[in-house]
Amino acid sequence: MKLATLRLDGTTVAARIDDGAATIIAGYSDLSALLADPDWRAIAAAADGSSATGQTIDLTMVDYAPVVPKPSKVICVGLNYASHIAEMNRDKPEYPTLFAKFAESLTGPYDDVVIPAYAADALDWEAELAVIVGKRARQVTEAEAADCIAGYSVVNDYTMRDYQYRSMQWDQGKWFEKATGFGPILDTDYVPGTRIEARLDGELMQSATTDDLVFGPVQLVHYVSQIVTLQPGDVICTGTTGGVGHARKPARYIQDGQTIEVSIEGIGFVRNKTIVK
Repeated sequence: MKLATLRLDGTTVAARIDDGAATIIAGYSDLSALLADPDWRAIAAAADGSSATGQTIDLTMVDYAPVVPKPSKVICVGLNYASHIAEMNRDKPEYPTLFAKFAESLTGPYDDVVIPAYAADALDWEAELAVIVGKRARQVTEAEAADCIAGYSVVNDYTMRDYQYRSMQWDQGKWFEKATGFGPILDTDYVPGTRIEARLDGELMQSATTDDLVFGPVQLVHYVSQIVTLQPGDVICTGTTGGVGHARKPARYIQDGQTIEVSIEGIGFVRNKTIVK
């Protein structure tokens, strides 16, 4: 099942995405609200486009919002692909390297990303697989963690390298407002192992498979749940693969007007044009 948050008539709605059409799930303003309902899966599957349960609209008419627009937490994982660890000259971590984003950092999968000029000197791309939590997880085992995953989505993690390395803490280079393309869908049936890629104005920059993570989705849900309770709708960004601009020699960064596309085979793609102002 493929689910999304759509912008419609000045507000947002939760929807199920089918072949050529989106079926609105009546009574839920977005996927954050839907996932908070313990019966979210059955409710989404039952939506049929009738006046009582929602309506159906053509996919060519939809405007995708961030797939989960109001997560209580966005947990990010650094140094989680062997190729990226090597290019950054780091050691393989014994435990996940965690930091955070805020809901304000998220933007739609096809929105322009507006970057303040003062933060655009070392603007980098990072293709990431997002894990979306569908069930409260507190101190769960790895076996239990799998049942807590609602599904997966795509993240375009713009990174301001100059801000990132101003201190030992990375967060400030990851928090920028509306600078993380997220979506277009939550795929409940996706199985990690497919191709993940990033392209800069069509040029391939990153390419790997999503099963090449040092710490996989189930391990991450288990680990994070030992630290803090994961709530339905929370997001774990699992890290990026090799090929980032900062590690290139010479370094290469995103320029004003350039577009980053991040795709994950089996889920879809995020495409954001960069506007520096």
